[in-house]
Amino acid sequence: MPEEAVVCRGLKKRYGEVEAVRGLDLDITRGECFGLLGPNGAGKTTTIEILEGLLDPTEGEVTVFGKTWANDEAELRERIGITLQETLLSDKLTIAETFSLFRSFYPRGPTVDALLAKVQLEEKRHARYETLSGGQKQRVAVACALAGDPDFLFLDEPTTGLDPQSRRSLWDVVLDFKSRGGTILLTTHYMDEAEKLCDRIAIVDHGKRIALGTPRELIASLGGDEVIDFAVEGELQREDLLALPGVCAARAEADGLVVTVEKLHEALPALLAHLEGCTTRLVRLSTHRATLEDVFVHLTGRQLRE
Repeated sequence: MPEEAVVCRGLKKRYGEVEAVRGLDLDITRGECFGLLGPNGAGKTTTIEILEGLLDPTEGEVTVFGKTWANDEAELRERIGITLQETLLSDKLTIAETFSLFRSFYPRGPTVDALLAKVQLEEKRHARYETLSGGQKQRVAVACALAGDPDFLFLDEPTTGLDPQSRRSLWDVVLDFKSRGGTILLTTHYMDEAEKLCDRIAIVDHGKRIALGTPRELIASLGGDEVIDFAVEGELQREDLLALPGVCAARAEADGLVVTVEKLHEALPALLAHLEGCTTRLVRLSTHRATLEDVFVHLTGRQLRE
């Protein structure tokens, strides 16, 4: 059996003159949770729908467990589970009836009772889908994706709009699936979620992969562990900031400036002394440990939700 669960090479997708995916290469290893991050319009959902066999690529090759959608669709459908950004289920069916329906689509899989327990909805067994909260509906959607006991789970922004408790309930389901050897492809708008769940992350922008690594590797690529976020009245030159002791990178944002530093206790006094010498007035300053959000903005120039 191949070590890679998914391999795509030179993936392209065009819609008329618009090229949504532009030569994307990906390798997803069996048993890992692989994150695909990018701003809106970066080509994430198009890529996932091609990997799921829902769209045909304009160019490129895709294999899932060494199989292709053109030749092995029936077998692959039995081995994957899919949770879309928005799932529409029958409002009038109970949760048990919904799980029973999805379980009937597959030759093997957990019982209805097991699915209810997996997503902690035993008390909602006889409740109609329309009566559930948003977080409960998302847990139902994930359970439906698990109804065929898949080897691979596609999760496209599964926790968007959920409260923190509901998000963490879904995290537990994902981690349990991974602990049993399952492979996951996850897209998310939450950087803490990506750091918590993903073994490796690919950042895509304008249909291309611009970074790949573990969360720790990506954060380390900034060159420093600490970030100083500040704003001043007046002008500062980026080159002057880069010349300060311990500063690894500097960038301007809409509401101020951000510098990444190695040693905060050395860089911060040097920055404050420089600002005083420039006769600029400091109007805001904060510091934090470097995160994936900082990596993302550094690479794309945009926040993840933009």
